[in-house]
Amino acid sequence: MLMIPGPTPVPEKVLLAMAKHPIGHRSGDFSKIIAELTANLKWLHQTQNDVLMLTASGTGAMEAGIINFLSPGDRVLVGNNGKFGERWGKVSKAFGLVVEEITAEWGKALDPEEFRAKLTADTEKTIKAVILTHSETSTGVLNDLAAINQAVKEHGEALIIVDAVTSLGAVSIPIDELGLDVVGSGSQKGYMIPPGLAFVSVSAKAWKAYESAKCPRFYLDLKKYKKATDEDSSPFTPPINLMYGLQAALQMMQAEGLENIFARHQRHTEATRAAMKALGLPLFAPDNAASPAITAVAPLTVDAEQIRSTMRKKFDVALAGGQDHLKGKIFRIGHLGFVCDRDILSCVGALESTLQSLGYSDVQPGAGIAAAAKVFAN
Repeated sequence: MLMIPGPTPVPEKVLLAMAKHPIGHRSGDFSKIIAELTANLKWLHQTQNDVLMLTASGTGAMEAGIINFLSPGDRVLVGNNGKFGERWGKVSKAFGLVVEEITAEWGKALDPEEFRAKLTADTEKTIKAVILTHSETSTGVLNDLAAINQAVKEHGEALIIVDAVTSLGAVSIPIDELGLDVVGSGSQKGYMIPPGLAFVSVSAKAWKAYESAKCPRFYLDLKKYKKATDEDSSPFTPPINLMYGLQAALQMMQAEGLENIFARHQRHTEATRAAMKALGLPLFAPDNAASPAITAVAPLTVDAEQIRSTMRKKFDVALAGGQDHLKGKIFRIGHLGFVCDRDILSCVGALESTLQSLGYSDVQPGAGIAAAAKVFAN
């Protein structure tokens, strides 16, 4: 039972779709599938911008989003309050960008006012882009994308490049309404399919920047993908069977509806956090910055890795661990993608039993399940 931030559980309907025999990726029948996928991806992204499909992970989407619109020597602001914000700084430096990091302690949200101060002070408009992670999966923090984006818009020149790998499909990201320039995401998260596909949404402003961008690129050259997508095709051999799965998953998402999808993720976030509080387990991220994808928990008297190991061995439930300096200090419960109320209750029940078996004295049997059930009853 996958209760991690990715890969996430895959619906049977998607698995069965992926089991079909592949067809030629240059055939007319496959062009029709690409056309359907493109339309439905724009629906999910809430945009009329180009949404391009890459055979890559979420990191590939973000690298593409950085290198297609910037040049070596460009000044960029990178938000870093976790493992993935840290990664985008490394990617930017690898391509010769001049990186200035706006940081926050892991477990805390980035401060939009720090971005605003830097951008306001840039009267010569030397900042070319702001790069940030929306849902920082390593810590369970959801950064204030709207407020940071507003500061970027006031600057007027800088692009905003967003890692929405674990937020797209879990929380509303109205790309056109906000005017977001580049948004990257990955298939094994809210899309409910296995790893292997990545997605990049590109605005007209970003395409203008593309014309003068000089970072090296070939396979991740997004202009190739735009040209092919406009023709209901792909520039290179795509993962045909994954795209069958994506077709089924997007149809399921449309049947559920965007608002219902977002409400479900919010409900699961609230239920999980209520359960942890009822069990006396400290939460790593504050309530006002809680990610809809994952809840990070910081137990004080029980080793987080012991909890994960016992959950796996006794109940076949996979939880995520802490990364870098947080290893052994936190565990992370994923509630992203194809997850239902029953899954949350099952995970909480298994966790209660695990805590008791490890001698955690503060646990009151049934308290976590009762707290989660109360959220579901409302």
